[in-house]
Amino acid sequence: MTTQTKETPPSGESLRAPLPTELLHRDDAFTPPPALTATAERSPITRSTLPGGDPFWLVTGYEEGRALLADLRFSADRFQYHPRFKELPEELREQLRNDKARAGSFINMDPPDHTRYRKLLTGQFTLRRMRQLTARIEEIVTERIDAMLAGGNTADLVSEFAIPVPTLVMCELLGVRYSDREEFQRSTASLLRMDLPVKEALANVEAQREFMQRLVADKRDNPSDDMISGLIHHAGADPALTEDELINIANLLLIAGHETTANMLGLGTFALLRHPEQLAALRADPSRMGDAVEELLRYLSIVHTGIFRFAREDVELGGERLPAGSTVVVSLVAANRDGQHWPTPELLDVGRPRAPHLAFGHGVHQCLGQQLARVEMTVAYGELLRRLPNLRLAVPPEEIPLRNDMLTYGVYSLPVTWDAP
Repeated sequence: MTTQTKETPPSGESLRAPLPTELLHRDDAFTPPPALTATAERSPITRSTLPGGDPFWLVTGYEEGRALLADLRFSADRFQYHPRFKELPEELREQLRNDKARAGSFINMDPPDHTRYRKLLTGQFTLRRMRQLTARIEEIVTERIDAMLAGGNTADLVSEFAIPVPTLVMCELLGVRYSDREEFQRSTASLLRMDLPVKEALANVEAQREFMQRLVADKRDNPSDDMISGLIHHAGADPALTEDELINIANLLLIAGHETTANMLGLGTFALLRHPEQLAALRADPSRMGDAVEELLRYLSIVHTGIFRFAREDVELGGERLPAGSTVVVSLVAANRDGQHWPTPELLDVGRPRAPHLAFGHGVHQCLGQQLARVEMTVAYGELLRRLPNLRLAVPPEEIPLRNDMLTYGVYSLPVTWDAP
């Protein structure tokens, strides 16, 4: 099923896309860019050129991508290796260079530095905390759907559901006070925009940092049962985490835990509405929802710019020699549609038997909060289908604006309607 859609262009000055536009831009919401598909059909590893003119290797095969992400000969340190760094405005480069900005930025680190932070954070995702968060997710989803129902039988699912749900879940995880949650939601929305002039984007980053600085200070003086308090008071870190480390870890958790889940909720609902036979199967058998979430993660692969890695030495991968210093990008969109790994990968099939995918990455950097994200999606999709009878688009599908220009793929808005009681 195809869906021709429009996109909302960025407003004002913006930075160059991380990959060539033809490898990112989709005319059809659920079909990978034709140039990406053509590249994947030629070879699982292909040499190409970044927008700034630097060479890079594009990995489109599932097995090759999985092997690369598990290979510690490839670095995640984009501040040291990424060729795009030199293209950034000097003001932004200076901000990213300083120790204050990089402290605790473990997603851009390699072992053993990465290992230290990862171990501390893994210790905070306890079974007890996950159970508590699951109960709160159910309450948050119920409250958001109640609010939508109170407003009638139409809503923008993105602004009224897909964004607020993970925002409020992150408030629970990080321990944001109820009195501060409105400010938290405002600052989060501003921080995650990628279409702003550089100066405004930097101002938003600083505002969010100041918010997190106040949160960390509060948790030092008034610890509660949340992740930030745990990192400060119970993690057993030696040496103890500094204020800059705590602030940056909190911001990383926020961005990773909010942006991806919000876009999965919006785009995943859009996908189900455009595949009515799959929607009907889930309504008939809600127990399939766990499998459906895995299939949507594979099928949508919203981290459409891929995962960047940098060869620290000459590496042989998939029959190709990648020289030391090479920039390598694993395309999750292509790898998760690899016909060598899945039969009919171009089809959305909520009954597909579960198989490993790369939506959460792989290796030492695999997403820490993936189980939390799965719970959010399972509860949210299930309750939307259960409580909103005959849920459907309120506008023609071609009017749904796509996030082709953003680091995380999705939809800017999703007007929906349902049958009034």
